[in-house]
Amino acid sequence: MALLTPLFAFLYHLPQVYKWLLKPYYVASLFMSVAFLAVRKTPGICDHLATQREDGNSCDFDWREVEILMFLSAIVMMKNRRAITVEQHVGNIILFSKVANVILFFRLDIRMGLLYLTLCIVFLMTCKPPLYMGPEYIKYFSDKTIDDELDRDSRVTWIVEFFANWSPECQSFASVYADLSLKYNCAGLKFGKVDIGRYGEVSKKYKVSASPLSKQLPSLVLFQGGKEVMRRPQVDKKGRAVSWSFTEENIIREFNLNELYQKSKKFNKTKEDKISQSQFPPVPEEEESEQQGANTQKEETESKKDK
Repeated sequence: MALLTPLFAFLYHLPQVYKWLLKPYYVASLFMSVAFLAVRKTPGICDHLATQREDGNSCDFDWREVEILMFLSAIVMMKNRRAITVEQHVGNIILFSKVANVILFFRLDIRMGLLYLTLCIVFLMTCKPPLYMGPEYIKYFSDKTIDDELDRDSRVTWIVEFFANWSPECQSFASVYADLSLKYNCAGLKFGKVDIGRYGEVSKKYKVSASPLSKQLPSLVLFQGGKEVMRRPQVDKKGRAVSWSFTEENIIREFNLNELYQKSKKFNKTKEDKISQSQFPPVPEEEESEQQGANTQKEETESKKDK
């Protein structure tokens, strides 16, 4: 079952995966992930490689290489059990494929290992995963606007994501958070984001650590009346985040989004009624009676003319 679930998820999202793989970042990552396989299997290149096979066939994997690949495949499956999006599944496969390539190249030839490791470092420094650019109802805060927005209207409930662009977990969570904003955003329930990798003062004030070791990114915080009500993940006494899965189902359940949305819809209806009343004020009774009398007199005059 652990093997079938990721497979079904991959096949279900295959059209989206196909589009992602056409982007330069994933195209380059794909070539780097299969680099050792290409070197080991390409005629003319593999003939000059060392091997520990008894038959001396240098164009096929030896038993130690197969062992390394099987071990890293098991790690990928374990990591993908906690993955919540297809981006995370694909990202884990690419990441551990590169790790396997580094180990295999160093084992084969230290010069090839150093060359491949250098390429990985250059790629990491120059290429970034594509950011989510889909539809969303999310307001992006800065260090100067977040306090004003949270305190602007005490009747509005805010769910704010504290994120950093360099965090792979935040990049994978972007599409999930955007879908939630499309489903639940209304006048009384709003969604926001703030980049604490850019605004360090916000990180300190709201006690969300941007350190990769703390594993607090992303963090979702619920604000009501400008005050924090709850957050996920929770943080222990040592400042480390308690393990929590950022799936859509978990967020809806933990933050009671369905209940919050129903309450917020009532606030939205009240707000619309006030706007309609301000645009179309009710006619006073005296003016209404005078208008009816004028209409009656006009009808009598027209009936006399007809006669």
